[in-house]
Amino acid sequence: MRKADLVAAISDKTGVPKVDVLVALETFFKEVKQSLAEGENVYIRGFGSFIVKKRAKKIGRHIKKNVAIEIPEHFIPAFKPAKVFVEQVKNNVTELPEDESED
Repeated sequence: MRKADLVAAISDKTGVPKVDVLVALETFFKEVKQSLAEGENVYIRGFGSFIVKKRAKKIGRHIKKNVAIEIPEHFIPAFKPAKVFVEQVKNNVTELPEDESED
């Protein structure tokens, strides 16, 4: 499902015009990004949490130059689904469509 499909589905189910749904969805994304950029996690009960994870510094390798480089500690965004969400997916998904399966 792409963003356009999501907007269409929400619009069809709620009766809200697609333009308004798109504006609301874009605003939601913007607010989540801004909160995470400020180091603040976003918790949505029954859905999950958008969190900031800290990655420790480590030694990597520049493959072309065959040189060890130090990768400094950094922060990345992550999503942790709620238990209710995980259980719903476990109980309802039987197999992935062909184009999305991991081979």
